[in-house]
This record gives sequence, C-alpha cells and structure tokens, in this order.
Amino acid sequence: MTGPALFSAPQRLQSLDVLRGLTVAFMIMVNNPGGEGAWTEMRHADWNGFTATDLVFPTFVFAVGMSIVFSTRARLARCESPAKLAWHSLRRAAILFLLGIFVNGFPHYDLAHLRFYGVLQRIAVCYLIVSLLYIWDRRAWTKVALLVCVLIGYWVLVRWVPVPGAGVPGRDIPFLDKDQNIVAWLDRQLLPGHLYEDPPAHNLRDPEGLLSDLPAVGTTLLGLLTGLWLGSGRVTKTITLGLAIGAGACLASGYSWAIWFPLNKKMWTSSYVLVAAGWSLLLFAIGYWTIEQRGWGKSGWSKRLLWPWLVFGSNAFVAYLISELLGGAIELFHFTSGGHRDDALSFVYIHVFDSIADPGWRALAYSVSYTVACFLPVWVLYRRKIFVKV
Repeated sequence: MTGPALFSAPQRLQSLDVLRGLTVAFMIMVNNPGGEGAWTEMRHADWNGFTATDLVFPTFVFAVGMSIVFSTRARLARCESPAKLAWHSLRRAAILFLLGIFVNGFPHYDLAHLRFYGVLQRIAVCYLIVSLLYIWDRRAWTKVALLVCVLIGYWVLVRWVPVPGAGVPGRDIPFLDKDQNIVAWLDRQLLPGHLYEDPPAHNLRDPEGLLSDLPAVGTTLLGLLTGLWLGSGRVTKTITLGLAIGAGACLASGYSWAIWFPLNKKMWTSSYVLVAAGWSLLLFAIGYWTIEQRGWGKSGWSKRLLWPWLVFGSNAFVAYLISELLGGAIELFHFTSGGHRDDALSFVYIHVFDSIADPGWRALAYSVSYTVACFLPVWVLYRRKIFVKV
C-alpha cells in the first residue's frame, strides 16, 4: 500500500463538477415531473426496462465513487492518518443517512410509516463501504475482483435463492416478479409498514431496499475505478480513450447480460449496473474530452454554457435537499380561489401551467420551473463562494 507522503493534492476536475451538476438538475426535474402527462423519458420504467430517468440516480452514485478517490488522495496529501479518514467517512455517512430520514418525513413525520430507506441513505451506505475499502486497500485489481463478486453474487441471490412461501424464481414463480422476489421479501420482513411502495393494506417493496444496496456498491466501485484511471498520471488523450473503451465495455456486457437478467432500476439488477455505468462513463468521457482535453469552459460561449451545471455541481447535495424540502414547505400554505381551497403548489400549477394544452410540454414547463427555483439559492451560495460539505 502506498504511503500518504507519496500523494500530491489532486487538481479539481471541472468535468466531474459538470457531471454532478447535470445529474442533480435532471434528478430534480424527474422527481418533480409535473403530472401523469410527462413524457416517457421523464418517468421511470414501470418495472423491467430503461429510460433516461433511470440513469439519474446511478450516475450520481457513480460520481460519488469517483469523488472518493480525489477526496481521499487530497486528505492523504495532508498526511491524515487512515484512522482519521475512516472516522471522517463514518461521520459523513451517518449525516447523509439521517438527512435522508429527515427528508423522507418532512413536513409531517408519521412515525408509524416513516420510510427509513431512500436516496441519501443508499448514497450513505455505498459511500461508507467503498471509501473504507479504498482507505484500507488502494489497489485497483482488488476492486475489480470485488465488483465481479458483487454483480455475480447478486444475480445468484435473485435468481436461485428460494423466496420463502413462494419458491424458486424461474421455476415456481416468475423471475423478477414485482412482489415475489427475495429483495422485496427481505424488506417486508425487516421494515413492514415503512416501505416506499407500501399502501396501508399491503406490504410491497422499496426501490432502495437493503439487498439492492449490494449492486449499488458495484456502481460506486465502477466510479471508484474510473477515479483511479483519472488519477493514474496518463496524458489526457489516453485517459479519454480509456473512458470511451470502458463505456463501450460496460454497455456491451450490460445489454448482453440483460437477455438473462433484465434491466431493472427498482431492483438495481447487475445488468442495470453495467448499462447505467456505461452511459454515465460515456457522458463523462464526452465532458472530459471537451473540458479537460479541448479546454472548453475557460471563456466565451462555452463558459456560459457550462456555468449553470458548475453552479449545481458545486453544491449538489444542497441542491437535492432544497428540491426535496421545497415542495413540502410550499404545500403547507393554502389559497382559496373560485370556491376551491388548494395548497400553494397545486394553486400555482392550476393557475400557471394548466393553460399549456399539450400535457408533455405542460409537465416539462413545470419541472423546469421547479428546477430553476431550486437553482436560485444554490446560485447565491456559489456567488458567495460557500460550498457546503457534509
């Protein structure tokens, strides 16, 4: 294992900030799609399948994996001990997890049905596991071996482990059945009444459940491996080529595996891990080529084009928290019009966006407007050079 004294502080990658910014902006849009009329690509696939929306969350997790490399190396360059790094990772993960629970319950906090799983909780778990692994062992090949074990192991669990009371998938019950699968079954045993898709009369499933954290760790590992490649000291052309090759390899292997293990975001299937990472890598490769290799964003129109994504990317977690809390806060206020009493969010939708005839454009106008509203406080922080770190 290389000692801390051999590390120098890494330079900040503008392309990584842009990737984070694009991802969190699109995440805000698809989390606030503006009704049932939203276009297909602005909605998650109902079960098996893949839309642009299904790329958002894994790209964010992928970026977390890349960031682990740069943040850890920066701390090693300051001669911080592994024990201190591990404590920092544990503290950060705990804060993220608790913030996730806070967001889930806001503003009413129904403790009887409070959801404990969630987006920030999954990020916290993946970040903690992968960062501790990287602090303990910074070799790339061990992460590749673990990635293979994680993806194949999850496939074995989902495909061959009998679901209690139902049977073996593919023999006694349909493979990847919505309700009768080992992932949903375990969540129902652990947290009945606290799941995302959990109406009072049923205990169904959660898209960020416990077992599906396993392949999500695989997504984070792919991000970590990308970060190791970026920090390998190779010339930018070679790095860009490697990113493109990696994207092609992930897409080819993922879509091939999907023939037997379908793409499924809600179960975070292993094929989905590879396909999502492939698209994330391709998007990042384009950004790396244009920004780091070609020098875009330094002046002129390209700088103006990248500016909003840099603003979002500089405080991505803050932007996400604002987006999750803003809607709940607005709904606390009510207005009466035409004899009807509506919460503020519904009032605005009815009196501003309902005038747009086409449901797809109406939904898009709402989601873009909501995203702009979330952008403004992040822009204020950016102007004041305030960058919030958990």
